[in-house]
Amino acid sequence: MMDLIRSIEQEQLKSEIQEFNVGDTIKVHCRIKEGTRERIQIFEGTVIKRQGGSNRETFTVRKIAYGVGVERTFPIHSPKIEKIEVTRKGKIRRARLFYLRERTGKAAKVKEKTNY
Repeated sequence: MMDLIRSIEQEQLKSEIQEFNVGDTIKVHCRIKEGTRERIQIFEGTVIKRQGGSNRETFTVRKIAYGVGVERTFPIHSPKIEKIEVTRKGKIRRARLFYLRERTGKAAKVKEKTNY
């Protein structure tokens, strides 16, 4: 039974995913369906959480839009995600960056990793 589930999950995995970690600033290109048309919308922000494994793996991206914090959780292997671009590598020492929720302005930034 477990082999059957594992084989079905392997079929759904994407192979061309760019490597990223918590603290990185990324651009997520996701497909948005509006009526009959479909377009790609870019969501750019800092990865504050990555959890799960296999085809159930998700990540949460946080950005500030018009002074309001916006968080969005994406499944990594979703067919709705066109691609993921890493714009900055973050220098962090934690697995979850929930402390960014209370911070605003420059305090909410993550230092950039210089040698990557």
